[in-house]
Amino acid sequence: MKWASSISTGETIEQCIQETVNAVREQMGDNEIHLTVMFVSPHFKDKLPQIPKLLREQLSIGTLLGCTGGGIIGGGQEVEQRHAFSLTCAHLSGVKIQEIQTDTMALPDPDTAPSVWREWLGVPVESNPQFILLADPFSFHGEEFLAGMDFAYPNSAKVGGLASGSHFQGGNVLYIGDRIFNNGLVGVALSGNIQLDTIVAQGCRPIGQPMSITKCSDYLLQEVDNKPPLQVLEEMVETLSENDRKLMQTSLFLGIEMDPLKDDPGQGDFLIRNLIGVERETGALSIGAPLREGQLVQFHLRDKVMSAEDLNVMLSRYSKQGRGDDACGALLFSCLGRGQYLYGEANHDCNVFKDKLGAIPLGGFFCNGEIGPVGQNTFLHGYTSSFGIFRPAPGSV
Repeated sequence: MKWASSISTGETIEQCIQETVNAVREQMGDNEIHLTVMFVSPHFKDKLPQIPKLLREQLSIGTLLGCTGGGIIGGGQEVEQRHAFSLTCAHLSGVKIQEIQTDTMALPDPDTAPSVWREWLGVPVESNPQFILLADPFSFHGEEFLAGMDFAYPNSAKVGGLASGSHFQGGNVLYIGDRIFNNGLVGVALSGNIQLDTIVAQGCRPIGQPMSITKCSDYLLQEVDNKPPLQVLEEMVETLSENDRKLMQTSLFLGIEMDPLKDDPGQGDFLIRNLIGVERETGALSIGAPLREGQLVQFHLRDKVMSAEDLNVMLSRYSKQGRGDDACGALLFSCLGRGQYLYGEANHDCNVFKDKLGAIPLGGFFCNGEIGPVGQNTFLHGYTSSFGIFRPAPGSV
């Protein structure tokens, strides 16, 4: 397995393709390219339909997967609000690549058998597929689709993001093979000699203590540890620093523990969801996710310091596990609200990745929503950096 990644900020798409192709060709040497993941900024909107043809005229790219992005990542660099085009290519010996495309508007019944989902998608579960998924934010039934994917492929890793760069339906572009779409979802299923590791940094820090939901109704959190959650927050304020009190006004979230078998859940084990509203009379909170009694929850705060700390923790944890020692390539799906907008500096997440895992070829883009797992389930996130790290399957030669 060998990966290569490059980015260009040329003024024309022809210049960008030439520069990235030259760089990738040099990095790949004589290795055949089986998969090319491409991201392009909307500055080239007039040329978007021509890109696959222009690219194939210069390079044998294998299966093409890509989309438009409001910010582009390639060669371990992040480029925002400017002309940019990136290529991340892979030589994947012993790997089967299967193209995926669906509009996701007519999904199988959620109560049907897993086999129905597999037949609908056309990907066999026996091959232990690993998924890279790209979707249009205006026409993607995200939570329902991802729940179905987990149902059908419970042991498969899934990572990706929602296309960005356009503010209206039909403005984003998705690429799969030589086909181009303005809605739905595209992706690839990778099976064989490949392992996809995922890291999801949600950018939050827990405050207070984990609590058990003692009363709830769908999305309404009514009691935690037999107290109204608003009362818990009011009591917690007295224990927080002045800075944290300020953050509670604008950047307060609820973390929902996703693995009930964990006795001591920590950072990264909670699914972060928005607080939608408050019922002053009862002290209940509306949460942006369905709840059930008995779940552990914990309040979280987010700012640039916490976001940087969370990313550092998650990547350090992965590095210490040693799984990144044979990593060959990676993709980063980062929120449009991160990057320079959050940190005030370029390349923050890419630099931390390089510092923790080394100079692994890294491509990606800034998304309208990020796909990645928390616990055993896959979710659509916001304000997150979701990494997919590729290495040979364990035990392979």
